[in-house]
Amino acid sequence: MPNARKTQFLLGIDTCGPSGSVALGRPTGESVEILEQIELEGRNYSATLVAAVASLLANAGVALNGLGAIVAVNGPGSFTGVRVGLSAVKGLAEAAQIPVVAVSRLEVLAWKAGVGSAALDAHRHEVFLRLSETRGAARERLAGAEELAALRPADGQIAHCDEAAAALLSAEWPDVRLAQTGPPTAADALKLCASRVAQGDFVDLALLDGNYLRRSDAEIFGEAARVKSA
Repeated sequence: MPNARKTQFLLGIDTCGPSGSVALGRPTGESVEILEQIELEGRNYSATLVAAVASLLANAGVALNGLGAIVAVNGPGSFTGVRVGLSAVKGLAEAAQIPVVAVSRLEVLAWKAGVGSAALDAHRHEVFLRLSETRGAARERLAGAEELAALRPADGQIAHCDEAAAALLSAEWPDVRLAQTGPPTAADALKLCASRVAQGDFVDLALLDGNYLRRSDAEIFGEAARVKSA
């Protein structure tokens, strides 16, 4: 695994949600000072992401090879958004040999709210769910009403940032405290992962993939078509 460089600027990229962001930070020990964050409009990431990264670096006077690491939020969320973000991360990292930390959007949301569990709207009356377990472990899955009925967060509280997730959670878990917070951002991901960068907790770029939790429509409908034609 590569080590973070002495020139320590960190780039964060999150294109998983209805809106996204890129952020530039400077580590201070195992914390990070956020220098700038640029919000990205959803459904338009492929046209705006690279330009936003270039703008961040230019505004701070930082060259691409001046980045110590990239923090990539790798899902769950929009299939297209996750793929666009990770493609950009891999392109930047490979071009300048920049190490990468990958983090779940659910983990960032839980950290932002100060709790162990989190849920995001997954549409179709389902949520992307992160549940804390004993000894600090956590598991992530896709869950609808039936799955939620058999589950509970260990500490009786869960973070959310959207009304659809809150409605499903409150209907199935009326005794669980819902901790509402703002949507997770690239700056939040940088703050959470600054210590991981300092510790050199990087991913193998060849193995970096999306944390989808759900198959794409193309996979689902393609499988259904194959079954019908069999």
